Amino acid sequence: MQVIVRDNDVAKALKELKRKLQQAGVFRVMKAKAFYEKPSTRKARERREAMSRERKRQRKQVERDGF
Repeated sequence: MQVIVRDNDVAKALKELKRKLQQAGVFRVMKAKAFYEKPSTRKARERREAMSRERKRQRKQVERDGF
């Protein structure tokens, strides 16, 4: 990942880097790896996340199709 510093504005470049890392999901992975997660807890979390993604997909499809 690369961020270009323009006009010696390091603060703006840092903000852009943080935004790119956030969009890439790096912070979420770092937080998840900070502590050990039991396999059963991990499976339950992944199941919840999958259900959430599916509900979101269905909501967007309803908005698009207008049903």
